[in-house]
Amino acid sequence: MKKILIQGISIFLGFTFWGSGMAKLFFEHRFFGWMGPVWLIDELAKYDLGFYGAFIAYSQVVIGYLLVTTRYKLLGSIMMLPLLANILMVTFSLQWQGTPYIICFFLMLNAILLWQYRDFFRPLIDEGKSNADLNIRTPRTWSGHLVWLTGLGLQILSISVSYYHWQLSLGLSLMGLVISVLSFKADRVQESKLS
Repeated sequence: MKKILIQGISIFLGFTFWGSGMAKLFFEHRFFGWMGPVWLIDELAKYDLGFYGAFIAYSQVVIGYLLVTTRYKLLGSIMMLPLLANILMVTFSLQWQGTPYIICFFLMLNAILLWQYRDFFRPLIDEGKSNADLNIRTPRTWSGHLVWLTGLGLQILSISVSYYHWQLSLGLSLMGLVISVLSFKADRVQESKLS
């Protein structure tokens, strides 16, 4: 049950931020996303901060993708902290009402994810000289990493393609997502070859 909850939180946060970033970057914002204004880049451009808005959108895509594919939950949840801080500062600066409460909810969910990996933080605090025991996790292989990166590359490519062919861009994005989820199978295949 605990593992399903953690996976569910990771997928929810990941889909929320990945979808939000993709919706901001896709041509005419024609990508499903339920959070955040899709016009953020245009809004920030009024203050000469359009590049910053694009940075936030691409960060949402990458960090959300780390979480939605569940392969890199720890890395994604660590990177989520500064992303949420940046989004929070934008909402305060533009005086948006209600959004800070939503960001606090996301911070709470992210804290639950980080808590599951608390055994990894003691060696960071002790700068590698810790006697803390790390919980055993599923091994990852280079072939799995490469398969996952291929899927992420298709996500980034789909953003550019959306300006020329909307259906193809959605297909590339979906194919990238499926490929990245298959990275776990690539790990198992590689491990079985080594056994």
